[in-house]
Amino acid sequence: QVQLVESGGGSVQAGGSLRLSCAASTWTVSSYYMSWFRRAPGKEREWVAGIDRAGNTDFADSVKGRFTISRDNAKKTLYLQMNSLKPEDTAMYYCAAGRCIEVVVGGFGYWGQGTQVTVSS
Repeated sequence: QVQLVESGGGSVQAGGSLRLSCAASTWTVSSYYMSWFRRAPGKEREWVAGIDRAGNTDFADSVKGRFTISRDNAKKTLYLQMNSLKPEDTAMYYCAAGRCIEVVVGGFGYWGQGTQVTVSS
């Protein structure tokens, strides 16, 4: 069983930065596709960014150029560097891991409990 624990959320003013971390409990995730999702109050869950086992990355248009996703397999940790934050980035952020992107986008795989990000204007 894979457990994922997010950290690094908080409150920041618009234009600021935060770095989220997602620590995994097993080495299994080093071969998994890993993603960040977010859910804002009253909105659907939104895929934010993903990284495959080879390190290839992809981002939602809403965060492209501002967010960076990375992984350190030696530390079993996934990161999301968020720069130039906007109030509309306010949400609960979740990390997810699965054998492929289709697994996590479908809501399956392994998920953390989330970390709250609040951006004030």
